[in-house]
Amino acid sequence: MLLSGGIDSAAALYLIKKTHPVRALTFEYQGIAGRELDSARAIARRAGVLEQRVVRLPDLREAGDIPGFKPVGLPSTYIPLRNSIFYAFAASYAEETGASLIVGGHNRDDTEIFADVSSEFFRSLQTALLTGSRILRRNRLRIVRPLSRRRKPEVIRVAASLGVPLELTWSCHKDLKEHCWDCDGCLSRRRAFASAGVADPLSPAKLEKIT
Repeated sequence: MLLSGGIDSAAALYLIKKTHPVRALTFEYQGIAGRELDSARAIARRAGVLEQRVVRLPDLREAGDIPGFKPVGLPSTYIPLRNSIFYAFAASYAEETGASLIVGGHNRDDTEIFADVSSEFFRSLQTALLTGSRILRRNRLRIVRPLSRRRKPEVIRVAASLGVPLELTWSCHKDLKEHCWDCDGCLSRRRAFASAGVADPLSPAKLEKIT
């Protein structure tokens, strides 16, 4: 399970843990908010995963942190070939642990922005991984994205119905003690909760400390 501190991956985790034991893989790259890592750890503990491994990639940067790199039509948080990198690590982890599934929390909105979230990309990637690994072929590895047809408000409703600890999630792009409520991540979170008709436990009126 690829686990960040966001709502999507937390919802995917709570979906998959209903039927499978789960190990979580979290990535620490240059510029990631420390509170997002704290959130990922807190969510993993609350969900009772078998293991959470943090992979540190200090040279991996977002577009906004790369001088002279301004990809057209992509946000400043875009990481070049992010999912090719992340899922290669996940496949290595799957080999090591004997896992038959790699789970990602991508939603439908992601597919309209990032090419490496498309169904075509993941079909091709799964084929490549199986071609390169006898162990993964033996274990019949599959990449699954249980939220890929749901938009963000739908994901929030699913998360609420599953008992996901939304108070532990983190959406802010800034490394602050609390959400700034002004960046793209915070604004997207506000819109999604409002559209979902779900009260956000981290709204400015109900801020709670991550434990």
